Amino acid sequence: MKPYQQIAIDECGEPLVPIPTEHFAFEMPHPYQKLGAPYHNSKADSPYYLRQGVVDSLIAAKTELQQNYKNWKILIFDAYRPVEVQQFMVDYTFNQIARAQGCEFPVPEDKCQVIIEHVYQFWAVPTMDRATPPPHSTGAALDVTLVDENNRLIDMGSAIDEISERSYPNYFGSSNEPQKQEYHRRRQILKDAMIAAGFQQHPNEWWHFCLGDQMWAWLTNQNNSGIQVIARYGRY
Repeated sequence: MKPYQQIAIDECGEPLVPIPTEHFAFEMPHPYQKLGAPYHNSKADSPYYLRQGVVDSLIAAKTELQQNYKNWKILIFDAYRPVEVQQFMVDYTFNQIARAQGCEFPVPEDKCQVIIEHVYQFWAVPTMDRATPPPHSTGAALDVTLVDENNRLIDMGSAIDEISERSYPNYFGSSNEPQKQEYHRRRQILKDAMIAAGFQQHPNEWWHFCLGDQMWAWLTNQNNSGIQVIARYGRY
């Protein structure tokens, strides 16, 4: 169990709604659908859904960003993710790592344990337990990056979903190299816009932000010595 999963959930019942296309750019086709992830049983007809309050805050983040970077947009890479899709992506990532390491299939038990622990540093456990839902399965977490006025991706120094230390938000923060300093500056621009709108950032992933779920509550409480908050969004 990860520390944030100990946070209590008081589900507010807010609906999932589509992310408005006029405000944002989108990764198309959706990266996990392209791999064959099973969205067909989803409660939403697209991965690009979030809870209503999260969408409202995302629009506020877009406004914040465009105060200083008028022609930039937030690109939505992923949003609502059913547990079945979480399981699919955990399995897919496991297999990718195993192949990259030259493992034979089925992977030996000792090697299997090492790989799955590595996977779970970045992917939440795809459990159906309502007390510990994967963040994306709540409709309160999303993966985002930035695009410029021509809808070209702004290079952040590593790809979304890259399983390496380069994915840590401040990985380039102490570098003296100009290009790496620029990567850090761009990540900070994204973070500042999202934090200003009430989101929290995943400690290990520069692209992952959340609002109202267990991780958000845990991170909020880490930075607040006063009243402790709980989650308002559970598994949808």
